[in-house]
Amino acid sequence: MNAFTTWSTLLGQAVDQTNNILWSYVLIIMLIAVGLWFTLRTGAVQVRMLPEMFRVLKDGIGAGTKDGHISSFQAFCVSTASRVGVGNIAGIAIAIVTGGPGAVFWMWMIALIGAASGFVESTLGQIYKVPLPEGGFRGGPAYYIRNGLGRPKAAIFFAVLISVTYGLIFNSVQANTIALSLESAFGLNPATTGLVVTLFALAVIFGGITRVAKVTEWVVPIMATIYIFTAVWVTLVNIDRLPEVVVSIFANAFGTDALLGGGFGAAIMAGIKRGLFSNEAGMGAVPNAAATADTEHPVRQGLVQAFGVFVDTMIVCTASAFIILCTGDYQEAGLTGIALMQHDLALFLGEWARGALAVFIILFAFSSIVGNYYYGEINIGFISRNKLWLNLFRATVGVMIFVGSIAELKLVWDMADLFMALMAITNILAIAALGGQTFVALQDYLRQRRAGIEKPRFHASVLPRTEGIVWWRDESGEVK
Repeated sequence: MNAFTTWSTLLGQAVDQTNNILWSYVLIIMLIAVGLWFTLRTGAVQVRMLPEMFRVLKDGIGAGTKDGHISSFQAFCVSTASRVGVGNIAGIAIAIVTGGPGAVFWMWMIALIGAASGFVESTLGQIYKVPLPEGGFRGGPAYYIRNGLGRPKAAIFFAVLISVTYGLIFNSVQANTIALSLESAFGLNPATTGLVVTLFALAVIFGGITRVAKVTEWVVPIMATIYIFTAVWVTLVNIDRLPEVVVSIFANAFGTDALLGGGFGAAIMAGIKRGLFSNEAGMGAVPNAAATADTEHPVRQGLVQAFGVFVDTMIVCTASAFIILCTGDYQEAGLTGIALMQHDLALFLGEWARGALAVFIILFAFSSIVGNYYYGEINIGFISRNKLWLNLFRATVGVMIFVGSIAELKLVWDMADLFMALMAITNILAIAALGGQTFVALQDYLRQRRAGIEKPRFHASVLPRTEGIVWWRDESGEVK
């Protein structure tokens, strides 16, 4: 064993141990605590304003791009493209194998709590967004940490973390998943797959946010609809088992057998981890997309992105769970992840379903590549407005997509988890400190809606703190 191998092994062990502490204890406690706090302070906005979420989202459908601006619905699609990925398929299988059917219930619960955090961070992204000279907006945690909290060093720290984690490392992992699925289903060479995926990705990302928005606007609804219809079909074919599946979810989450057998803790941990990893509520990624939307009031986009948490977990993840639980052989099959999902779909739909799942994976993973890249672009722009750095970043993304298609990525993935944990901790501390701004903005929005105003307009003067707010001012520079 040479010195490099020894160093790599020690680094891998250290990163793995650190991740275990951060993800199993620190982050879960922080995310649940702020989620519960925001739920109480907003009067459970994620539940009582669900009809308003539908109304606001519907208003944005079909709105085109203009002068570099994107609509509320397009911003929702960009964030959903990043949030809904391979983890919604493979991750759910792993959660059920690890924690049993009860993990699905706790996944639902963390989504319910996390949607409040998603609302707060996305509303803050809108409040502190900044306009671009060429049109459109940028914003997100780096912007509200610098402008709202006055912490420029912490803001740059966050910007570097998210650019590397999402723009480079996560995209290499998504490309690796595409290459492996196509090799397994059709025998395609990973290098060939990597080249094709890289070229398609570069064609999208060099087009900027408007092209990213246009691509995700049609890819996300199509991929989600097809996958959900597949799950519905599997459920209908096994409709006689549906009551048993629902009972198993609740029985395993609370039942005596689970408590006595130790399955209770496993179900909670598996469900919470899967829910947090999947919907990303409070993690600091989604506000980057939320801030790009052209909207009349920050709360509108906060509501749209809170709804995105439900779409991710309650719909897409639940679809995966029902496919696995309707089969009921997740313990006997001896499989997990993508392999288990391919096995179960093949039982219901025939061997051709293995190839069909590969197509799902391509859509889910490619949309994640596009969405992840844009999070990096926003934060590269925060660090430097020099186009040279942006184009260099885009080229590096292309390289990482190709390398990810042909490489072993365990250490890289572990490093991404570490970077993402540090990123999330930084964001949680920021939204906890700035949450009061969101509570006031929400009351302003509700007051206008109660007055019969269809599209409330935001004036920053209603906020207790207006320092660092750039966009929501009139032409003279005064707070609107």
